[in-house]
Amino acid sequence: MTQHQADDLQDLDDLYQQVILDHGRRPRNFRALEKADGKAEGFNPLCGDRVTIEVKLEGDRVADAAFTGKGCAICTASASMLTQAVKGKPIAEARRLFEEFHHLLTDAAAQDGEEERLGKLVVFAGVRKYPIRVKCATLPWHTFKVALEDGGKVTTE
Repeated sequence: MTQHQADDLQDLDDLYQQVILDHGRRPRNFRALEKADGKAEGFNPLCGDRVTIEVKLEGDRVADAAFTGKGCAICTASASMLTQAVKGKPIAEARRLFEEFHHLLTDAAAQDGEEERLGKLVVFAGVRKYPIRVKCATLPWHTFKVALEDGGKVTTE
């Protein structure tokens, strides 16, 4: 790897960190939904992250998504970006996004087009270098998946 390539990768890592910090400090869709169709609570006992995800459905699509709770910057940023990513999407596409996001964080071998389909969510790829933080990033997503189903509680244990 040339020095130029190494510098480009460092710049990209810095950009990704900035995006995560921005969403961690100023989360989008941090609110309770009135008359939510689905709701689930998530808890990570290792670091204390707690997140509640609520969804409003219209037919076969996610009309709105929001979250409340308290967690680390990675968990908060993940919940913030999740709610942005799934709004307006068909439920099947939102579930597929969950699978692709989970794969991104748990498997170093990205599939063709995966990073392109994930868009801005690819900023979390670096989290897989820190296995203990993967649970922080995936907790909101597992909670979202349960909120789409029948609601309930999610834990990372």
